[in-house]
Amino acid sequence: MSDEAQDQKKALAKLKRKATEIAGQIHDIVEDSLWVDYGQLPELADKLVLACKEVEEFKS
Repeated sequence: MSDEAQDQKKALAKLKRKATEIAGQIHDIVEDSLWVDYGQLPELADKLVLACKEVEEFKS
């Protein structure tokens, strides 16, 4: 695999990890502290949508 291909693969993995981490934050709120931290959900949802769009744009 060429260096450029490896760099592309690493960049995609980084973008996916970012989206997964945000999804994990949402999951933690839903599982552990929904009634206290529910106000964070709209902002996290917006961040997750943007992160997923970044992944899709990178892939195309």
